[in-house]
Amino acid sequence: MKKNYCVIMAGGIGSRFWPYSRSKKPKQFLDILGTGRTLLQLTYDRFIQIIPKENILIVSNEDYADIILEQLPDITPAQVLLEPMRRNTAPCIAYANYKIKSLASEANIVVAPSDHIILKEQKFLEVVKSGLNFVENNHSLLTLGIQPNRPETGYGYIQVSGNKEGITLNESFRKVKTFTEKPDFELAKKFLESGDFFWNSGMFFWSLGSIQTAFENFLPDIDSLFKEGAGIYNTPNEARFIAETYAKCTNISIDYGIMEKAANVEVLCADIGWSDLGTWGSLFDISPKDNNNNFSKGGKSYLYDSKDCLICMPDNKLAVIQGLDDFIVVDSDDVLLVCKKHEEQRIKQFVNDVKLESGDKFI
Repeated sequence: MKKNYCVIMAGGIGSRFWPYSRSKKPKQFLDILGTGRTLLQLTYDRFIQIIPKENILIVSNEDYADIILEQLPDITPAQVLLEPMRRNTAPCIAYANYKIKSLASEANIVVAPSDHIILKEQKFLEVVKSGLNFVENNHSLLTLGIQPNRPETGYGYIQVSGNKEGITLNESFRKVKTFTEKPDFELAKKFLESGDFFWNSGMFFWSLGSIQTAFENFLPDIDSLFKEGAGIYNTPNEARFIAETYAKCTNISIDYGIMEKAANVEVLCADIGWSDLGTWGSLFDISPKDNNNNFSKGGKSYLYDSKDCLICMPDNKLAVIQGLDDFIVVDSDDVLLVCKKHEEQRIKQFVNDVKLESGDKFI
C-alpha cells in the first residue's frame, strides 16, 4: 500500500458550469451536489480510504494553492503541485511522475480528475485496488472504461478487443482496439449497440516505470524537460524550476500524446456509477427531480407550467418561474444565465462573448 500513489488533477476552470463556476473558484472547489463537501473534497475522501494520505498529490494552477490547502487541511504544501500556466494533462502528469520518483522509485500510480462523480463508491474502491495491483504486475498503461448506458456525444470512447460476451464488469482487463473522441449521435448509438465500446473516464493506472518509458518513447521533449530537475524536486528551488520548465512545455493531453499511440494500453471495464459532471446537463441527469422533471438547487424556487428545467440559485434568493420547458436558469449574484438545456454547448460561446465585451470581471 505504501508504494501506491494518487495524483488528483484539479487545475481546470470548469467553463461549461459558468456562471456558477468562475475562474477564481472553479467547479472542483464548489459544493455542486449540495452534500456539504466540494468535488475536490469528495474525490480526496474516496482515495484516502485506500491510499496513504501522504501519498496523495494534488496538481493544480498556482492561483488555487490557498483554496486547496483550506479545503484539504490534512495534506501538506509539498503535496500540492502548482502549475504556473495551463499546459494540459501530459505536462501535469510528467511533473507528478518526477515528484513521485524523488520519493518512491517503484511507485504504482492512479491518476484521476478532481470533479467526477462516483455513485457506487465501494465498487469504485475495489476497481482502484484491482487496477493498482494489475499495473504493479504488468508493464501496461491502464485506463478505466465505463459501461455506457446512453448514446452520449460528450464523452470519448474506447473500443476493447476480444469477445464482448466475455466482459465481466469491474473485473475484465482488455487490450485497447481504438480510441474515438466525442462522436456524433448516430455514431454514439452504434457504439452503444455494439457492446464493445466504453466511455473513456480519464482515469489512469500505471507503474512509475511504465509511464516514464512511455514518456521517453512518445513525448521525449516533455520528459527531458522534467528530467533536468533531478535533485531539485522537494527542495526550495522546485517552484522556480517548474516555472521555467512549463514555459517550454508543449500543450498536449496524455490521451493524444501517449495513450492513443502506445501498444501496451489496456482497459479495465467498469460500472461504478460514474459521471464526469462536465456540464449542467450531466448534473441534471444524476439529480432528483420533482413531478415535472425539474431540478432545483439552492434558494427557493416556485415553478409554474414548467418542466425539464434546472434551476440553480444562491441560498438567499427566491425565484418564480413560469412557462419554461427544458431550460437552464443559473443565478450567481452578479450573473444570470437563462439558456435552453439542449443547447448548453453554447455556454462556452457565451463566456467568450462576455469576456470579449465585458472583460474578466464576470468570468
